Amino acid sequence: MALETKAVSVDLESSVSEASTTDSPIKASEKLQRQSSFRRGGVIPTAICLSKAAIGAGVLSVSVHAAEVGALYQLACLMLGGMLTVLSIRMISVASIETKKWSFEDVCEELFHPVMSIFTGFMNACVCLGSAAGYLIVCGQVFVVIFQADNATRNLFVVLVGIFVCCPMALARHVGFMRHLAALSVGALILLVIVVAWYMGDRGIDESVTTENFLLGPGGATFITYMNSINNMIFAYNNQFNVPQLTGELTPEPSRNGMTKVALLSTSISFLLYASVSILGVLAFGVAENQKDSLILDLMPVRKEIHVLISLIAVMFSVLTCFQFHIYPVRQFLAYLVRKARGRSSDDEKTDVVYFGRSLTRWYDIFCALGSVCLVVLIAVVITSLRAMLDFIGAFGAAYISFMVPPMWIIALRRKDEKNFSWFSREILFSVSFLALGLFLFVFGTYSAILPILGL
Repeated sequence: MALETKAVSVDLESSVSEASTTDSPIKASEKLQRQSSFRRGGVIPTAICLSKAAIGAGVLSVSVHAAEVGALYQLACLMLGGMLTVLSIRMISVASIETKKWSFEDVCEELFHPVMSIFTGFMNACVCLGSAAGYLIVCGQVFVVIFQADNATRNLFVVLVGIFVCCPMALARHVGFMRHLAALSVGALILLVIVVAWYMGDRGIDESVTTENFLLGPGGATFITYMNSINNMIFAYNNQFNVPQLTGELTPEPSRNGMTKVALLSTSISFLLYASVSILGVLAFGVAENQKDSLILDLMPVRKEIHVLISLIAVMFSVLTCFQFHIYPVRQFLAYLVRKARGRSSDDEKTDVVYFGRSLTRWYDIFCALGSVCLVVLIAVVITSLRAMLDFIGAFGAAYISFMVPPMWIIALRRKDEKNFSWFSREILFSVSFLALGLFLFVFGTYSAILPILGL
């Protein structure tokens, strides 16, 4: 009997061993996904998602600021903003990896206090709500340009887009889910750049453009004008709100080097698009007052051209793709508030789920996503001045999220090691300097952006 039992045990062990060496369909699928260069969590698709989170409505108004301050100053701001963005993304990824938290709210709660988490989440939500509203405003502008619609029809179109397009997209479980649409939408913006180049080639360089005012601006620009250009640069690269989530989705595992590669690639893509639009937009449409609120309105005289019409529809598709990237942090913040109200921690997030489509989704996550979209639609219907909103949101919220929170996280992380912590270490001195720059952009940038809104 003992021998029979031993034989059965050996047979069971051998069968288990054979089963472990044979991949199941799920494991085989996972292995195939890891081998794919465009898999969810890969460096390239993550970089495209991150660049698409940055390249949205801002690309349509970047030439307006270049027309006011000159191409040289604009390109300098873009290069500076690109370098600061790479450093900021690396700081955020370091904090997320070391705390093993994948949202601004959870990292702040881990390093500071729940009050700090709520304040930071609120600021992050304000940035994303303003951005998402900007995308719906762009859709409304495209609709008006194509169909010459009145304001009431435009508002109805924005509401319908919000309900039937934005609501379903806002329910995606992962940011990386949008990687294919993100790649297509980047191509759509490249098409817009090509159309602007065609416009310049067809009609020639605008009569108001000279070598001097192209490079240095038309003159008369004040400190406020230059500060607003920096605000525009901040918003142009603002994608840090998605960094914790995308860091957590990175495969095969979250890493600093992986996110550094993502930051460099995504920022390079953004810089090339912004620089191209800044230069071509000024040459095609002129300087100072010749520039309208966005490239969409600049292209209105040639809207009947088939390639222009296609590019405008492509812009609409592109900005709607951005919507999910900005709704996800808002949904995450609202879900955090619901979770705290229910007395739960981040470790309880895998509970209280219901089936929605093919994935598991928390019931309050669905509610938060739909509520976020409704709020964005309301903002988009009420606020139609795209440029003023971009300046204000870029100064008010993006400076805090992008350039103040990351260095505070690094300082808080290093202070946990009291024995080896020093305010005069290279990393801490750099973080303090980074924080001081963020504070300057936050205070003076907000002040300069509010003045035009108040008519001062």
